[in-house]
Amino acid sequence: MSEAEPSPRHLLTRVVAAGRPAREPDAPLNAPIVPVSALHAGGPYEYAREGAPTTAAFEEALGEVEGGIAIAFASGMAAANAVFDTWPGGVTVVAPSAAYTGVAVRLRELDERGAINLRIVDAHDTKGVLAALDGAHTLWMESPTNPMLDVAELEVVIPEARRRGVHTVVDNTFATPIIQRPLEWGADIVLHSVTKSISGHSDLLMGALVTQDAEMAEKLRVRRVLLGAAPSAFDCYLALRGLRTLGLRVERAQANASAITQAISAHPAITKVRYPGFGTMAAIEIVGGAEAAERVCESVQVWTHATSLGGVESLLERRRRWPLESPRVPESLIRLSFGIEYESDLLADLQQALDRSQS
Repeated sequence: MSEAEPSPRHLLTRVVAAGRPAREPDAPLNAPIVPVSALHAGGPYEYAREGAPTTAAFEEALGEVEGGIAIAFASGMAAANAVFDTWPGGVTVVAPSAAYTGVAVRLRELDERGAINLRIVDAHDTKGVLAALDGAHTLWMESPTNPMLDVAELEVVIPEARRRGVHTVVDNTFATPIIQRPLEWGADIVLHSVTKSISGHSDLLMGALVTQDAEMAEKLRVRRVLLGAAPSAFDCYLALRGLRTLGLRVERAQANASAITQAISAHPAITKVRYPGFGTMAAIEIVGGAEAAERVCESVQVWTHATSLGGVESLLERRRRWPLESPRVPESLIRLSFGIEYESDLLADLQQALDRSQS
C-alpha cells in the first residue's frame, strides 16, 4: 500500500482490506489459491511446509485483525501443540477447570507424564487465578470458556501475569477479535480454531496463533515446520474468504444469541441459561437430565445437531455425550452456537424441541 493510501483504521474495514494482492492493473482482488509444495529457490518460501503464498495472505489478514504476527496451522489442536512444544520440561501451567476438551485432555496428559505441573483454576475466579500464578510459567485462558461460558477478567489477570513474568496464552475462538483482542492487554499468544468463527462456514480444519513478539513468532513457525502442521492452500483460501464477513456474521449471530437466550430463559424445560451478555455462544441446562437434553437435540429442524461452532448455521449438542468432556460440565448441558438464520425461526424451533423434551 502506497503512502498516498492510508492504512484502514477501523477493525471492520481491516477485516475486509487486509491480505489483498497489490493494486496493479489486472491483478486479482483476492489472493489466489496457489496449490504448491515446492517453489523456485531464492524467495521467502521455497517449500510449502515453511510457508506459501495463500497461507501468507491469510496470515497477513488475521494478524492485522488480531493485532500481531499470525502463524497458520493445519488445525486448532496443531496450533495448541506447537505452543506446548515450546515449553521447557517441568514448568507450571495454570489452566481453566472447564475448557476446550482437546486442550484440557492434552494438558492432563502432559501433567501425568511429568512434562508440566498443571494447576487448575476456575477462569471466572480472579482471585484464584492470581493466587495460582506464583511460580508459574504459563497462564492458559479461555474467555468465555468452552462450554461453561465462564468469563475471565482478562484485563486484570493478563497484566498481572506479565508483571510476574508469567506468559499468557488466550484461546480467543469464542469471542473472536471482533469482541476482544487479548494482545492489547498484554497476552503473549492468542490462539484460534480457525475452523470455527474465523472461517465461519464449517468447511475446513485450521488453527492459528498470533503474537506481537517476532522471536516467539519464529519459534512457533519452526514448530509448524518440524511438527508437520502446515495448512493447505485451499483451506487458507477458504479461511481468508470467510474472514472477510467475520464482522457481519458476529453481529448477526450475537443479536440472535442475545434475543433468543432472553426469550427462552423462562421456559419450564430449562433450569439454567448460560449467556455472558455478548458473543455468539450460549449453553442451557435441561430438566430431566441427559435423556431430556438428547431429546432436545434430536427434535430440532432448523438448528443442526453437530459438534462444532461458529458457522453460519446454528448448531447445538449435549457436551457430556463426549467421554473426555470435563466432569464439571452438567450432564444436561446443551451448548448453543448461534448462526445467522432468521431469529424467529430459530426461536420457534428451539421452543418446540424444549416442549418435546418434557413429553
